[in-house]
Amino acid sequence: MKRFVKSFMRDIICCNLETGTFPGPIVTISRQSGCSAQRIAIKLSKILTGYSYMSDTKTDAEWRWVDKNIFEDVVDEIIEEVKEGDYDDKEESTEMLKKVAHSFSNETIYDISDEKMIDAFKGVVCRLACKGRVIIVGRSAGVILRDLPNKLNVRLEAPMEWRISRIMQLKDCLQAEAVEYVKEMDLKRDSFIEKVIGRKAMNDDFDVIFNYASMQDDEIIDAIVNILKNKKIISQHEEY
Repeated sequence: MKRFVKSFMRDIICCNLETGTFPGPIVTISRQSGCSAQRIAIKLSKILTGYSYMSDTKTDAEWRWVDKNIFEDVVDEIIEEVKEGDYDDKEESTEMLKKVAHSFSNETIYDISDEKMIDAFKGVVCRLACKGRVIIVGRSAGVILRDLPNKLNVRLEAPMEWRISRIMQLKDCLQAEAVEYVKEMDLKRDSFIEKVIGRKAMNDDFDVIFNYASMQDDEIIDAIVNILKNKKIISQHEEY
């Protein structure tokens, strides 16, 4: 018998690149508070899938941005593996994975401090990468997957004053409340990255950094698609 909690990260395929079986392709989007990464992820997934904005037609190679439903589906798959596997900590592991899924869904993932839960979360992110053609927003996915060859890690940043002004508009709140919100969210995300990789995130953790204050969503998306083509993460010959 073996313990799932200890073996999960070791056994999962995308944590062992020596096999030459690389996960992906995958795009991660990290962002500072006030930058709308989810909106970009949704548009990007449609373009990479072959959608036009006026048609429901799509190619066989579907790209998906990872919302709570997709994350929970992957967790459910892993839970089934736990139940069928030769583990002596099935109940503990199943409960832990359910907590990870719940935390992902309600945005409390950044509050997790338990080392086992963090390892389980990292494992789920890796499993998503193994499935390929996914876009993951936030949740430290970029730093978790930084060493994978078949990925693009995107970072969205903007000046503090611009982000505060934008939060005031989006939340219809006063400046003081917006300042507190921006600082709190940035701190939560930065602290979670330190829990996950043991250090602060650095610029070289990301392949490209955009100034969200000076670019439109479509400009950022066009740039991402071109980078993916030039890096041969997606085909040069397909129409997106």
